[in-house]
Amino acid sequence: MTASSSSAVPGLRRNMVTICAMTATIMQALDTTIANVALPYMQGSLSASQDQINWVLTSYIVAAAIMTAPVGWIANRYGRKRIFIICSAGFTIASVLCGLAQDINQMVLFRLLQGVFGAALVPLSQAVMLDSYALHERAKAMSIWGMGVMMGPIMGPSLGAWLTETYSWHWVFFVNLPFGAITVLGLAIFMDETKQDHNLRFDWFGFSALAVSIGALQLALDRGEQLGWLESNEIMVEFIVATVGAYFFFAHSLTTDRPFIQFALFKDRNFLGGCVFMTVMGLVLYSTMALSSPYLQNVIGYPIITAGLLLASRGAGTFVAMMLVGRMMRYIEARTLIIAGLALTAASLFQMTGWTDMTQAPEIIVVSVVQGFGFGLVFVPLSTVAFLTLPGQLRTDGTSMLTLLRNVASSVGISIVIAQLTEGSRRIYAKLSEQINPFNHALQMPDVSRMINLNTDAGRAMADKMVAAQSQIIAFSHDYQLVMLFILASIPLAIMIGSTKAALRAQQAPSDHAAVME
Repeated sequence: MTASSSSAVPGLRRNMVTICAMTATIMQALDTTIANVALPYMQGSLSASQDQINWVLTSYIVAAAIMTAPVGWIANRYGRKRIFIICSAGFTIASVLCGLAQDINQMVLFRLLQGVFGAALVPLSQAVMLDSYALHERAKAMSIWGMGVMMGPIMGPSLGAWLTETYSWHWVFFVNLPFGAITVLGLAIFMDETKQDHNLRFDWFGFSALAVSIGALQLALDRGEQLGWLESNEIMVEFIVATVGAYFFFAHSLTTDRPFIQFALFKDRNFLGGCVFMTVMGLVLYSTMALSSPYLQNVIGYPIITAGLLLASRGAGTFVAMMLVGRMMRYIEARTLIIAGLALTAASLFQMTGWTDMTQAPEIIVVSVVQGFGFGLVFVPLSTVAFLTLPGQLRTDGTSMLTLLRNVASSVGISIVIAQLTEGSRRIYAKLSEQINPFNHALQMPDVSRMINLNTDAGRAMADKMVAAQSQIIAFSHDYQLVMLFILASIPLAIMIGSTKAALRAQQAPSDHAAVME
């Protein structure tokens, strides 16, 4: 009996494998964001400069991005269970070492190890979930799995803030220990091993070219804002290296017999549509996260714990959607749910374009819940439909490809909105400042002139503060509008996704015939 056939039978074994896959997913998803809020505390404790402490994030992102691509090959060659256990144990140990780090060099080294081992956790957990559930239960499986993927980055900042404020930054990493222990023990006891293909050859040239390309691109995207983007020679070199690496990768892959990436994946219409919308989701989810937290803290002025609780309302919306969408997919086409989810997300972003420093918490909560609900409506159907017609032997490669696309898209999205925010604030500040002069009649009105007297230092300082605040608000509004337009432009691409009901009927017909024959 194969792993997939045995684990697809409901019972204790499948439930325990599901729990282990979830703990692995949550552990890795949390770590993508949970350390961000602890960086200022780490900087003082590790005696690191601003540039050095940023490598705590950069090292993890680059290592995880590079090692995501070969997950499919490694799992097919050595067995999914073995690799899943090794990566879960390695990630847990690396997390503990990060919490015990004494200087910045140790921290960066251990974060690199975290990224190397953590890269496989999400794609392997998704592949395990897909194999553990029968075809008609895939939507439910992806709902369960999606909760971990979506809730991790949403809840990470608030959990990281609470742990750092209540205990210390070390617990941002120690929190992975119980999750890791449960995952390793559960997988060792309850998961079945998959078949191993010992004849697989590793395409070292293809992997090296892709690794160089992805690594250079991630470095450029992560460090571009600090160094001034194309004004920096380092960023220019990294973009050139990324382009050259991508060229050699595609030129080699399209001319070799056994390419590193199995391009047969992209012949499947549903998987190709899944790749497109996973890119959209990665860009939108992480870019809005990158904007929401600084808006609540820097513009409105909420403490970090309060901001985290307000952001958690988006997670509540996602949680509710994922509980419902599995059942909804029995009656509604996946592409219809995806379009509805994107429309809700766009509507929430339209509402956010009108936010100011006076926006009240109830409005923030309502908009965040709607946005989270929209994310849930997109993510589960997307994760289900991408593998609906994909052959089983390509499943692990497919999950690693989707994870890679989501990670790269998230880096691109964050870089775009932060660059737009910085440049937009500077540009808008310059335009508004032109109006602050003695010849502006609005400033000469009695009520205004008593509050802002440009003839005094205090008055000029207040005017400067108000202009800076309004510049930030307008720049955030433009960013939200940019993401909203991107979502609206992607909605027509839903035609790429085929009918899920027709595909399910087509795949269930042979199994029904086989059951009758038996």
